[in-house]
Amino acid sequence: MSQFDSHAKHTPRKRFGQHFLHDNNVLDKIVMAVAPKPEDALVEIGPGLGALTKKILPKCQRLDVIELDRDVIPHLVKECQDLGELIVHNVDVLKFDLQQLISDKNKLRIIGNLPYNISTPILFHLLGYKSHIQDMYFMLQKEVVERMVAQPGTKIYGRLSVMLQYHCEAQTLFFVKPQSFNPPPKVDSAVIYIKPRASISLSANNLEKFSEIVRTAFNQRRKMLRKSLHDLITAEQLQALGIDPQRRPETLSVDEFVTISNAL
Repeated sequence: MSQFDSHAKHTPRKRFGQHFLHDNNVLDKIVMAVAPKPEDALVEIGPGLGALTKKILPKCQRLDVIELDRDVIPHLVKECQDLGELIVHNVDVLKFDLQQLISDKNKLRIIGNLPYNISTPILFHLLGYKSHIQDMYFMLQKEVVERMVAQPGTKIYGRLSVMLQYHCEAQTLFFVKPQSFNPPPKVDSAVIYIKPRASISLSANNLEKFSEIVRTAFNQRRKMLRKSLHDLITAEQLQALGIDPQRRPETLSVDEFVTISNAL
C-alpha cells in the first residue's frame, strides 16, 4: 500500500506494498482539493503514519481512519495527538462495513491512498455504499486512473471504465511522480476525484445482469459481441436493439451496455 507519509522512521513493508509520500506540495494539493470542513463525515483509507491525516484532521476536527497495518497505528495516533478526534479502525477495508460510519446528518467523504494491488476490488466494495457517499479522492496507480476515466473506442476502456462511469462521475486531478515517495514505486501515480451520480441517464433494471454483461464482454474483449456474448444474447437480438453484433466491447457506451442488460 502506498501510504501518505513523510518524516517517519517506520521501514516500508513489502507485504503491504508501502511507499511513503514525502512531498509536501502533493499533500497540500490533496488537502486543497478535498477542502475538508468541520461538518464533514470524513473517512481516510490507509493513513499509514499520518502525513495526510495530520493535515486533514485539524480542518475537519473528527476523522475515521481504516488502517490494516497495526504497527503504524501508535505513530499515527502520536502524530495526530491534540489535532482533533481520530477514530482508528484496524481492519482490512474489504471486510469493513461502512454502514457503521453512516449517520442521518452527512454523507461520507472518503479519501486515501488505495493499495495498488487491490484498488479495483476496493472501488467496487465502496460502490456498494454509493448512496451514502458524497465524494471520494484517491491516490492510485496512474494506469488505473486512466482506465477509470477512459472513453469508448480506446484500448484502455474496459470493465472498470464502464462500471465506475455508470455509478459515478470521475475526474483526474493531477499526476504524482515516483520520486515523491520513499521508496519510489515503479509506476507513476495519480489523484482522482469520484462523485456518485445524482441521477443516471439510463438505469439498469438489474445491476447483477448489467455487471455480468460487462464482465463477460470484456473477458474476451478482442472478440465481436456476437461471439463474446453468444451465451447471453443472440446476434439477432443485438441487431434488434440497434447494436451491430460485429462490434467489439470497447466500442460500446455505458448506455449501450445498459440497453443490452435491460433487454434480458
